[in-house]
Amino acid sequence: MKAIYITQAGGPEVLQLQDLEFPVLEPNEVRIAVKASGVNRSDILTRQNPDAYGGDIPKAQIPGLEVSGTITAVGASVENFKIGDAVCALVAGGGYATHIHVDARLCLPIPKGLSFIEAAALPEVVFTVWFNVFQQAKAVKGEGLLIHGGTSGIGVMGLQIAKALGLQTYTTVGTQEKVQFIEKHALAKVISYKETDFEQAFSEEKIDVILDMVGGDYTQKNLNILQKNGRLVYINGMKSLTPSINLWTVMSKQLIITGSLLKPQSISVKKQIAEEVAQTVWPLLASGEIKPEVYRVYPLEEAAQAHQLMEDSDHIGKIILESQH
Repeated sequence: MKAIYITQAGGPEVLQLQDLEFPVLEPNEVRIAVKASGVNRSDILTRQNPDAYGGDIPKAQIPGLEVSGTITAVGASVENFKIGDAVCALVAGGGYATHIHVDARLCLPIPKGLSFIEAAALPEVVFTVWFNVFQQAKAVKGEGLLIHGGTSGIGVMGLQIAKALGLQTYTTVGTQEKVQFIEKHALAKVISYKETDFEQAFSEEKIDVILDMVGGDYTQKNLNILQKNGRLVYINGMKSLTPSINLWTVMSKQLIITGSLLKPQSISVKKQIAEEVAQTVWPLLASGEIKPEVYRVYPLEEAAQAHQLMEDSDHIGKIILESQH
């Protein structure tokens, strides 16, 4: 099998395609012949610092958190999948490869009508949105949800899921092209943060939950516009991880500030997410009510170019690597 290795900490150029032997298939695992894998900002962090998530994360030298493909081998204790099944899966690393072993509990059948490319765009973003917005923040129908970075993979899918489940949606993006994309697909009330201050734009809106990956000076602004009993959820802090906030805002409005890293979560946590996603989100995908937005597909060996595109932040939706084997 072949895989993209992080040969050392550094820029996209440190990603190199190498050969390796098949590992031993554990009883609870399936082997997937990978057709496609998603590219995520977490992969960039792992490339820049392979130990970023701690030493207990397997396969850190091979990035990739989501794959789609066909099962080619099944462990002795696996009962719900068989050889030949088309699946997508959330993984804790190792996705940039032609084959991968995955705990069967983290596999889901590819929704009806979706290609392998589209299916590879699902696990990381859907699990992230479900875990943070619906499990942690407990967003419910009728509430208002603001997602910063609405044209990111998480943004596009999160806004679709929230809308389909009856939430009012709001978002911020960085260019007029991205504003037009959000408006064209009627995903949310949208502003360009480079032209309009989001705190002023959304101050009169009923916003109960905010999903943020920016941090820094966004933090206090987020707190200011949240309704009483609002929830602010962090999945990154691209501006700064050490913001200054006014605790009176938190106390007077009884706000909750939380956040998570999906990658280090236990198998049992991810299994619970998978079960809920299969019940709630997969039917929406099968019916076509929501769909993944794929921006560009690169061959596996061009992972460095895919990372560069991700870092440039010009994309709308997901960047995918395709494995030819």
